Amino acid sequence: MILGLVQGPTELLPVSSSAHLAMLPRLLGWDPERLDPELRKSFEIALHGGAAMALLLTRRREIAGEINAFDLRRAAVLLLSFLPAAAVGYRFEREIESRLGGPASTAAGLIGGGILMALADRRPQQKGRGEANAIDGLALGIAQAAALMPGVSRNGATLTAARLRRFSREQANLLSRTVALPVILGAVGLKGFRLARRGISRRQARWLAIGFGTSFASTMASNDLIEMVERDRALRPYAIYRVALGLTILILLSSRNASAVESGSMRTSPKAPADE
Repeated sequence: MILGLVQGPTELLPVSSSAHLAMLPRLLGWDPERLDPELRKSFEIALHGGAAMALLLTRRREIAGEINAFDLRRAAVLLLSFLPAAAVGYRFEREIESRLGGPASTAAGLIGGGILMALADRRPQQKGRGEANAIDGLALGIAQAAALMPGVSRNGATLTAARLRRFSREQANLLSRTVALPVILGAVGLKGFRLARRGISRRQARWLAIGFGTSFASTMASNDLIEMVERDRALRPYAIYRVALGLTILILLSSRNASAVESGSMRTSPKAPADE
């Protein structure tokens, strides 16, 4: 329930929901490593699925407008924004999770992504609705592929790519939501198929349902955050938050490592001779 409630606002803001899902259990003293990695990833996908379902409902007029205006140009943008993330995720998903899912990599994604997002937001706002082309779609697709690394943030990466391509903040947010939904729904479908083939217990299914439901509810309740980001405000506050969170993770990681080394030294140090 806690992770589902966190998922909504962090999904709608460019602060990396994956980083919060990865780090919050550790900060709360939980041990996520004791869970089956495949089931843990499926739970994260269920949280994303709940958020995507809420967006489909709350932004249905916006989605209907995009569908009504659908043409070859929009098809090219969607396809090119989808294929890089789908290809990289399908081929390297397990390698990314095993090698880049730790606290240090997540912190690096938060800090690097935040700095790049702040720099990209300094670009002029020259392009608006209906001006995205195939090159823009490819840039968004590469950004979504990069966002498979925890901490980078799909929302943050696509906003960065759109602002680098000189889209206005409002249009960058619309593009970010539009290209994210197919990737999220595709990931949910793939994980759902794998889980159905593998089979899960009723208890595990209840975990997934609770996560999905609370994520759905928190996203619905946080819908106004979209308007807050879309208003003509700089992305700098979100970049500062990301950098601060990343540095906090590194500081906590460093202090824990130092404590572990100190404890190990105390256990292995030779016993001092008794005073004569």
